Amino acid sequence: MMLLPAIFTLDIGGRPILAFEAKNLRESQQLCHEHWLRRDIAGLTSNGAPLWDGKARLRARRSTEGEIAVYREAVRDAGQPQEDLLLAYLVKLDALEAVPDQT
Repeated sequence: MMLLPAIFTLDIGGRPILAFEAKNLRESQQLCHEHWLRRDIAGLTSNGAPLWDGKARLRARRSTEGEIAVYREAVRDAGQPQEDLLLAYLVKLDALEAVPDQT
């Protein structure tokens, strides 16, 4: 019997931030410890506030129906099967500022 991946939500300080697929809760919780994710979310802002201050607790949990709907819409918008991990943000992200070319 093959289990399909489930949808999980990453909470930061109790606030739902992004949804993603994982095989199980243990695998979803491992994402909270990934350095690349911590670096990425520390550099993103929503309404002018950083998504993560580097101190708040990161916690993975099963997604609610509404969060699953947002994730499924992001998958549809991606337009093709994702080989990489797809992160569907549940908060509106501020625009990323262009970094000047240093050449």
